[in-house]
Amino acid sequence: MTIDISVSFVSLHHLLLFLVCLRLTAFVVRCFSKARAFVYIDPTKITLSRTWLMSRQKDDGCFRPSGELFNNRMKGGVSDDVTLSAYITAAFLEMNMTESDSVVERSLSCLKNHSENLENLYTTALMAYVFSLAGDTETRAQLLHRLSSRATDEGGQVHWSSSSSSSSLSVEISSYVLLSVLTAPSVGVEDLSYASKIVRWLTGQQNPYGGFQSTQDTVVALQALSLYSAVVYSPDGSSTVLVRDLNRPTEGSLSFTVEPSNKLLYQERPLGGAAGQYSVEVTGSACTSIQVSLFYNVPVPSEVRTLGVKVETQMECGGSVLQLLLQAEYGGEQNSTNMVILDVKMLSGFVPHEASLKNLESESGVDRVERNEDHILLYIKELSKDVPVSFRLRLVEEIQVQSLKPAVVRIYDYYQPSDEAETEYTSPCAAPNKH
Repeated sequence: MTIDISVSFVSLHHLLLFLVCLRLTAFVVRCFSKARAFVYIDPTKITLSRTWLMSRQKDDGCFRPSGELFNNRMKGGVSDDVTLSAYITAAFLEMNMTESDSVVERSLSCLKNHSENLENLYTTALMAYVFSLAGDTETRAQLLHRLSSRATDEGGQVHWSSSSSSSSLSVEISSYVLLSVLTAPSVGVEDLSYASKIVRWLTGQQNPYGGFQSTQDTVVALQALSLYSAVVYSPDGSSTVLVRDLNRPTEGSLSFTVEPSNKLLYQERPLGGAAGQYSVEVTGSACTSIQVSLFYNVPVPSEVRTLGVKVETQMECGGSVLQLLLQAEYGGEQNSTNMVILDVKMLSGFVPHEASLKNLESESGVDRVERNEDHILLYIKELSKDVPVSFRLRLVEEIQVQSLKPAVVRIYDYYQPSDEAETEYTSPCAAPNKH
């Protein structure tokens, strides 16, 4: 078991993605526009993408959806035309397309027509950010007031969530509110006080590596935290963070210094032990972010709540062909998964039957089949919720192996490998292992 404590300032990571739909096109153009200050990006590509986005605008000023997100975790809260239009409009405004441009002016008009009857927290937060960027202080104030009435304010921390919101979506909603509060001609002391409460909650949701639960909420949260860091940044001041192990007050102390020369550097130290009581004391005038991370190993959970895999085996003892009936199932919150991988490890002494692999490639829903040493990988396009899908695979025994150990079959989400399940199988004719 390991415990690390780190003191750092937030840094912004630029994430560049392929263009596969309207929303991702807006996302990438948005990232490219920001990245141009640091790396060369062909301006023609940005212009062509922006022109294509504008061509998708409808007569009412909103935008028509186009394309499909292969990774549904990157969808965030974008699930309807109005929310999609707000997202694209935010991208245009961040690219310095002013509201005098006819496309932006028409999209703002469309969004304003829908701003009165908003129930969706995500859409409300996103539109508050849009009208903050556009300089429409009246609409911005109305939306922020509505959001304030639905905020969760506990222990000096503020965030937004609902019974239907995932924790990832709560991060994204809260980040858009933070961006809205800080995107104003002038940010007062009251605004900064309110923003600091949101920042306290957001930094508490960060994982030990600086990100959040998904690509989408990480990008928006880092943008919001970076803006907050820029607003409150001061080149002066320093602070010292002293961490004491109360069980070992002499040798169990760690000291961190944050000063102008290292303000943007990440500092990390392991604590002496996992068990015990620790105190944290901060002196000075610099603003710091302190995080304590606990790492430990846990057994594989016996109950699989999202992805599941089962294997049944058939073999005539004395024969050489082992039949595998593989069943994959999804039971999570989404209607369907992203692409999933079914990873079948070969039993020792067995190889896949070539004709059987060909049959798998032609199965409905299978994108492709690969061999990787003694593993067979099935790329399944998606699994619908609560709809089991079965596949057959034949293995041929080339070498008889004594004391045959079980092999593992693993299923996992291509874009989120931590969503996984596994099981074991062996030959029904194998002699039981002696211990």
